[in-house]
Amino acid sequence: MTTVPAAVGEQARALDAEDALAPLRDRFLLPEGIVYLDGNSLGPLPAAVPPVLTDVVHRQWGEGLIGSWTEHDWWDAPVRVGDAIGRLLGAAPGQTVAGDSTSVQLFNALGAAAALRPGRTLLVTDPGHFPTDRYLAESVARQRGLRLRQVRPADLERFLAEEGDQVAAVSYSPVDYRTGELYDLEALTRAAHRAGALAVWDLCHAAGAFPLRLDDVGVDLAVGCGYKFLSGGPGAPAFLYVARRHHENLHTPLTGWNGHADPFGLAEDYVPAPGIARARIGTPPILSLLALEAALTAFDGVDLEQVRAKSLSLTGFFLRCAEELLAPLGFTAASPSDPALRASQVSLRHPHAYGLVRALARQGVVADMRAPDILRFGVNALYTTHQDMLTAAVRLRDITGTGDYNPTPQEPGAVT
Repeated sequence: MTTVPAAVGEQARALDAEDALAPLRDRFLLPEGIVYLDGNSLGPLPAAVPPVLTDVVHRQWGEGLIGSWTEHDWWDAPVRVGDAIGRLLGAAPGQTVAGDSTSVQLFNALGAAAALRPGRTLLVTDPGHFPTDRYLAESVARQRGLRLRQVRPADLERFLAEEGDQVAAVSYSPVDYRTGELYDLEALTRAAHRAGALAVWDLCHAAGAFPLRLDDVGVDLAVGCGYKFLSGGPGAPAFLYVARRHHENLHTPLTGWNGHADPFGLAEDYVPAPGIARARIGTPPILSLLALEAALTAFDGVDLEQVRAKSLSLTGFFLRCAEELLAPLGFTAASPSDPALRASQVSLRHPHAYGLVRALARQGVVADMRAPDILRFGVNALYTTHQDMLTAAVRLRDITGTGDYNPTPQEPGAVT
C-alpha cells in the first residue's frame, strides 16, 4: 500500500481491533490479496458450501439417486430453506419459501397482491426501482388491466392522499440500489395500509444486511435474492415471503404442480396447498438450493443488530476516507451522510466510474459501478474490515492521481 494518512490508518487499526464480529471472516473463503467490496452484487463463497455440495453430488445424488427426494428431504427444501431465510427477515416459520428467481417471485408477488385487492385499478412502483422491478410491474399491470403509477417513496403519502382508494399494491425496495439510500420500510408500509393497499417489498439489498421486522411491521409480501448478502452463489434461488394472514386467499399467477395440495396425485384441476407451500411453483433446483442452505449457516449465532452497527462503522469510515483522499480528485458522495439513511454500501460519483472500477480490480480491489457515473462499494459486516475500506480508498486515490486507467465510458452490453 502506498502512503496512508496516519490518522485514518490508526483509526482503521483501532476499529478492527475492537471488532467483535472479526472471527466471522473465517466463515468465508476469500481469495488472498483481494479486497472484496462487491458482495452487494455477488456474495463470496462461504466455507460451509463446498463440502455440502460435494456430499449432495456424490452421496445424495450419486448414491441415493431419486430416493434422496425423501431420504434426504429434498422435497421439503423450499420451505425449510425459506424458514432459514425468514429468521433473517423477522418472519415466523411457515411464511417464506425459497426457489425460482427474483423475477419469477416478484411476478408472483405482484400478481397475488393485485388479486387480493379486486376492484382497485392502480399499481404503484418507484421510478428509481431496479429495472426488473419496473419491467415486471408493467407486465403485471398490463396483464391484469391495471394502470401503473411511478411514485418516488418521498412522494407516496401525498399521492395516496389523492388516489389511494384506487391503489391495489405499492412495490418498493428499502434500499436505492444505486446510492445505498435507506428508505423507511415501516412508514411506507403503514402509509399503504392506511389507503387499504398492500405493501410488496424487494429485499435484495436488505436481507442479511440489517435487521428486518417483517411480521412486526405488517409487511404483506416480500421477495429477495439469495446471492447478495446471503452469499448463496451465482444465480442462487430467490425467496418469497407472504404474511400468514394472506395465505388462505393467496392466488399466485404461476400455479405449478409443486404448489398443489397433492402434487403426486396428478389431479386434473389445481387445488392450492395449505399455507406458504401454495407459493411453490416447479421442481426445486436442489444443488443451488442446498448450497444456499449451507451458505446461510454463516449467520449462525449472529446478531443482526451488531451487523448493522458494524456496517455503519464501515461505511462511515469509508465516507471519511473519501472526503479526505478522494474529494480533492473530483469524487463526490452519492450515499447519505446520515447513518440512519444509509444501507450497506457507499456510492461515489465520478465521470470515469467505469474505467476506475476496472483499474481498481487490476489492483486487487473488487467493487462495481452503475451507469453512468456511480462507483459502488458494498460492505458485509461478516467479513469486511475497516482496513479493506482504507485500502480501497488509497488505491483509488493513487489510480486517479496517476491517471492509470482508461477513461473511455463502458460499451453497451458490458457486464458491470
